Amino acid sequence: MLLTVEGVSAGYSGVDVIRDLDLHIDKGEVVALLGPNGAGKTTTLLALAGVLAPTSGRILFRDAPLRGALHQRARQGISYISEQGAVFSRLSTLANLKLGSGSVADALALFPELEPLLKRPGGLLSGGEQRMLALARSLAAKPDLLLVDELSLGLAPLIVTRLLERLRAAADAGTAVLIVEQHATQVLSVSDRGYVLGRGRLSMSGTGDELLASSGVLRSAYLGTGAGEPAG
Repeated sequence: MLLTVEGVSAGYSGVDVIRDLDLHIDKGEVVALLGPNGAGKTTTLLALAGVLAPTSGRILFRDAPLRGALHQRARQGISYISEQGAVFSRLSTLANLKLGSGSVADALALFPELEPLLKRPGGLLSGGEQRMLALARSLAAKPDLLLVDELSLGLAPLIVTRLLERLRAAADAGTAVLIVEQHATQVLSVSDRGYVLGRGRLSMSGTGDELLASSGVLRSAYLGTGAGEPAG
């Protein structure tokens, strides 16, 4: 197994938001992490990315304990795209792409739509173009594990479909993808498996098809609210 999470709790200012969380993801999988705002989805990604230190439990990457800060985990093959997308607004699209460890040519092969925009500052790109830029930069580096938070936030459905297709293709090429996504139906349609969080705990899991077919699962994934976590 590429990534294994065993009994992990984590949170903010001494208050756990996720509690005793167990999940796993293997090479070539797209795994969706679903749930309402405040359920612990972003907190989970931050703990895996090295931004938050777990208060208990352990995280294994390639069967070894995963430690270190965000930049150290990036060197181990873990890429993280936050809800904001990590686009540098004053830098050109080309300069943004050059900040990644992959080649610009590989990034543009993934999203040719970016080529006419190479001279444009990142801050002047549309929301969809910014997400393409962040995803192209990450995928061009061919990470072993990609953590993505709210890929579709504020985007048109056609753009979301394009981005999810790229994630599915990356997984088929060997990258493991763990994605937090508000559009459950769309993300489950390209996911191998999914986990549903509620108030910081795992409430349901299954294959993408099983979760899509489960009566009321999409509604239950987004009913109720938790506390203690930034939105997402």
